[in-house]
Amino acid sequence: MSRIPTEPGTTEEIPAQAGTPTPPAAVPPKNALDAYFKISARGSTFGNEIRGGLTTFMAMAYILLLNPILLDGADKTGFHLNATQLTTATALAAAVTTILLGVVGNVPLAAAAGLGVSGAISALVVPHTTWAQAFGLCVIYGLLIVLLVVSGLREKIMNGIPLPIKHAITIGIGLFISMIGLVKAGFIHHGPDPYGPPVDLGPNGTLTGWPVLIFCVTLLSIFVLLARNTRGAILIGIVGGTVLAFIVQAAANLPAHTWSSSVPKWPGNPVASPNFGLFGHVDIIGAFGGKGMGAISASVAVFTLVLAGFFDAMATIIGVGTEAGLADKQGRMPGLSKALLIDGTGGVIGGLSGASGQTVFVESATGVGDGARTGLASVVTGGLFALMLFFSPLAGIVPVEVASAALVVIGSMMMSQARHIDWGDREVAIPAFLTAVLMPFTYSITAGVAGGVITYVVIKAGKGKWREPGPLMWVLTAVFVVYFALTPVKEWLGVH
Repeated sequence: MSRIPTEPGTTEEIPAQAGTPTPPAAVPPKNALDAYFKISARGSTFGNEIRGGLTTFMAMAYILLLNPILLDGADKTGFHLNATQLTTATALAAAVTTILLGVVGNVPLAAAAGLGVSGAISALVVPHTTWAQAFGLCVIYGLLIVLLVVSGLREKIMNGIPLPIKHAITIGIGLFISMIGLVKAGFIHHGPDPYGPPVDLGPNGTLTGWPVLIFCVTLLSIFVLLARNTRGAILIGIVGGTVLAFIVQAAANLPAHTWSSSVPKWPGNPVASPNFGLFGHVDIIGAFGGKGMGAISASVAVFTLVLAGFFDAMATIIGVGTEAGLADKQGRMPGLSKALLIDGTGGVIGGLSGASGQTVFVESATGVGDGARTGLASVVTGGLFALMLFFSPLAGIVPVEVASAALVVIGSMMMSQARHIDWGDREVAIPAFLTAVLMPFTYSITAGVAGGVITYVVIKAGKGKWREPGPLMWVLTAVFVVYFALTPVKEWLGVH
């Protein structure tokens, strides 16, 4: 363990990370850039930040492929969005939001189109609206989150959550991103028998195929490099796994369906002109009228987006910020309000760009695991997204199987937060357990936070300590009860 200064007059303990040097008690800034981002003060180096930013980008570059796929459906008029325009919009919104997180928030967090938000818009909103109206709902939900931040309510909620639950959130996100990695790599699969296990080893209870082998080789290579305290272990593993995938594909000529995403190969022409045709393609209030979803349905859709965007980002910021050593002993982060404000603004940026709402990505943890501690890493990540405006054919150069290995590695790192929870105290152990396990088991960060908060308050009340959680936790409990009961409530109201 090492103690490093975070803000003037404060220090904190952080676990040692592979490739991160142990800083002295006080490190003077080397130049203006160092002073602005507090690179030396947070025990990092310029090399760590650049490498961490690159690692984060490589781990989440898949969004440039997946978001256009998610937003590929027809709206109520039968209109489809242009795929090239969607790729440009996705890169633009991610670049702007991530750079703002770095420059203004000074946190090693990257943001891009939230897959949950894009999925909800595509499946629940667009069939009843136009795409312009759907993007308008993104702008509205972003503005509402910004309002919560400006009022101070969002930060009060984050700081009001008990510390054991915050540690459990970090654990849960670790398990969640590990699950995502294992599923995306094809290592685990949906069980084929509805009465059998819900997940299985591979598609038929066995591991087959070159891509899964590449995932395993990449995963084990990164683990070995970490155990040897090799600097840049995650980035080295991603690069090595990508090269291996290219070699295997060139030698075996595997069919396209073998891979989780595109076939790993060098694009014929890596340069492409950006198409900003979707920018400003937005109708702010149209969804609430007769030509849209209607006032009640649109309001329910906005509430759903706000709830998911609010707590998914909150949990991710807590988890990744804690892993980066930016949280104090009470789990509070310096400059939190700025990061939250930008995260909310990401909803507006995504809606105006035509890329759906932007949210902080859990893949930011890969850069943190590779040494990132400041906003400079986010500037690097955002700069690479901006570069992809002109090199969009390169978006799929890192196979999903390789990037998935990095997710599993980071998940294992985040499990270290379990040591901070008193598992012998059932008042906190039970809510912490539910917080952690519900995230991967329900594939929802919000469900994990909701389950932990409700259980914590109910147990306290059941022991006669109903004052102890505080008013905010009681309000959150009421909100989360509505969240779980949203579908029955909609049925009761006759909303479809």
